[in-house]
Amino acid sequence: MMKQKWVLLFLMISQMGCHLIHCSVTYDNKAIVINGERRILISGSIHYPRSTPEMWEDLVKKAKDGGLDMIDTYVFWNVHEPSPGNYNFEGKYDLVRFLKIVQKQGMYVHLRIGPYVCAEWNFGGFPVWLKYVPDISFRTDNEPFKRAMKGFMEKVVNLMKSEKMFESQGGPIIFSQVENEYGSVGKAYGGVGHSYMTWAANMAVGLDTGVPWVMCKQDDAPDPIINTCNGFYCDNFSPNKPYKPTLWTEAWSGWFTEFGGPIYQRPVQDLAFGVARFIQKGGSFFNYYMYHGGTNFGRTSGGPFITTSYDYDAPIDEYGLIRQPKYGHLKELHKAIKQCEPALVSADPVISSLGNLQQAHVYSPKSRPCAAFLSNYDPSNAAKVMFNNKHYTLPPWSISILPDCDNVVFNTANVGVQSTQVEMSVSNSKMLSWETYTEDLTTSDESSTFTATGLLEQINITRDTSDYLWYTTSVDVGSSESFLRGGESPKLFVQSSGHALHVFINGEHSGSGFGSRKHRKVTYKENINLRAGSNKITLLSVAMGLPNMGGHYEFWETGVLGPVALYGLDQGKQDLSWANWTYQVGLKGEAMNVGSSKSMSSVNWTQNSLISQNQQPLTWHKAYFDVPKGDEPLALDMNSMGKGEAWVNGQSIGRYWTTYANGDCQGCHYANTYRPLACQIGCGQPTQRWYHVPRSWLKPKNNLLVLFEELGGDPSKVSLVKRSMV
Repeated sequence: MMKQKWVLLFLMISQMGCHLIHCSVTYDNKAIVINGERRILISGSIHYPRSTPEMWEDLVKKAKDGGLDMIDTYVFWNVHEPSPGNYNFEGKYDLVRFLKIVQKQGMYVHLRIGPYVCAEWNFGGFPVWLKYVPDISFRTDNEPFKRAMKGFMEKVVNLMKSEKMFESQGGPIIFSQVENEYGSVGKAYGGVGHSYMTWAANMAVGLDTGVPWVMCKQDDAPDPIINTCNGFYCDNFSPNKPYKPTLWTEAWSGWFTEFGGPIYQRPVQDLAFGVARFIQKGGSFFNYYMYHGGTNFGRTSGGPFITTSYDYDAPIDEYGLIRQPKYGHLKELHKAIKQCEPALVSADPVISSLGNLQQAHVYSPKSRPCAAFLSNYDPSNAAKVMFNNKHYTLPPWSISILPDCDNVVFNTANVGVQSTQVEMSVSNSKMLSWETYTEDLTTSDESSTFTATGLLEQINITRDTSDYLWYTTSVDVGSSESFLRGGESPKLFVQSSGHALHVFINGEHSGSGFGSRKHRKVTYKENINLRAGSNKITLLSVAMGLPNMGGHYEFWETGVLGPVALYGLDQGKQDLSWANWTYQVGLKGEAMNVGSSKSMSSVNWTQNSLISQNQQPLTWHKAYFDVPKGDEPLALDMNSMGKGEAWVNGQSIGRYWTTYANGDCQGCHYANTYRPLACQIGCGQPTQRWYHVPRSWLKPKNNLLVLFEELGGDPSKVSLVKRSMV
């Protein structure tokens, strides 16, 4: 009798379904299923380290108000485990706090643990110490790598479980991602790539989170992993099994920016068109990458050559301000999609032709309202079509959404939201009492240097503790050399995998060379001033972020790798590549922690008024400023500076570089298949002029600004500006 009661109770609970008890999220061929219901889910990427904790709640609330159900974020291994076994989930890296803010807003989470993230992030999110684990090989069937990867993923999953963050525990995380865009890399690796991918999938499932796992751009993802799409468009994507839903993990809202390049924008009409085309074909989840891009504070940008700004032309801009019309037009799109949701999750579309380049996708479930999408793929011409005995006009390259198969509530090309423009206004805050400190090249601390024969790879020496590595050697010049009697000066040739190079001869700056994202090698070939006797040749190699993608990028080399040679001496070419070189990691100012107010007394600062008007390279500058009134986001206008890094109250704003944008800024039209090169702005202007200063980093008075300038900019013209949308 007791056994029968337990069976009856079990049947009653089962019939209640997931509405009254917590059940794991599931899926079928139509959609992700939450609490027994299929859902059309709208998501946006917001990366917690690319903003400040004080910004998180406002960003998430704006995302919800914009019609999003869900927030997507990577988990960044290198910030959470800076050294093996030493974890940091506090402050700006407090992942749990960020997710609880999302949960408080009633939103879901897609947690992309990876732990490889790409993301234009330094080293693709891997900690640099991982490179030096014995016998390691990244992202392949390699035991040292798999052991480290599993350890970090277990750490993250166990942290989430302890905080009850998975939906199976009542939390907001409804699915997670393992690996990231591995498909093409795995194919290049062959069998070991496939073995690794299969291991990663099985390992993730074995962590028993109670929610599904996904792999993006992984056509052969094994069950029960869901393979997903990333791209500007994903309407032609289908999952690898007919019982999996169609998910779009990265709908690219714009594109990232590289120093020396233009700003790329994506018209909202085309972004909305891409999303509507995906949904009309049966897609049930899409995520904007990015919804808020944010800032690469410190030395977090990878690539290399990625700017400090990671704005991405997102609906919420780098500073947390709403960008119109992108935000508002997408909000209207989301409303229209939600009106269609009952039909979309209950039926398959019936597709009919309305013309040569026009179609209707109609969802007609038996017990639900009908929904229709009328599309015009012609990029040049509007089309008049007949649907359900009614005439409709479709603008070029657009989709109209009819939640009742009769009335158009939204068209992707018809924007009814007023546009906003960025205004950067000079604040009333003045930079006071500029002082300088110049790096001393004539002396060195022997305790921090070493000498070796030949040219050494940079990251193996710096371990990425600094962007800077010094290479120094000596050259003896005989007094009989003909160039000393009026001939042409010798020429120094240096080839570097840099990404920037500064050359000093006997302590004097002789010139610089710079690479780019497309041409990463730096070639320096200039006449130099040598004297009779011993001459010191000093090369300062500068990294601009470690690589973040590519096959076995852990083995890519950086620094002055040669050849290095002198030409024009009487005896001909003198190869210096295998000379004795003295190495020193970083700058003296870095060693003294000049960016922090705690180290001010250890530096011999000089009043700016006492310094020569000649702008000196490798110079530290400092000044103080008060916080301007108001609540507008703040930025440093660095247009007068050259290249370097900035700190405010000891916190790194990031790398700055006033390099000018090369591109083809010939205007932009939304219609036709989008590519970043089609929509460029800012040609002939500095790629990045303004650098975000979070208000939460500031105090009312006497805020310390420190700049390290490599080239010799003019700090007296640096100003603090307010950003607004008008």
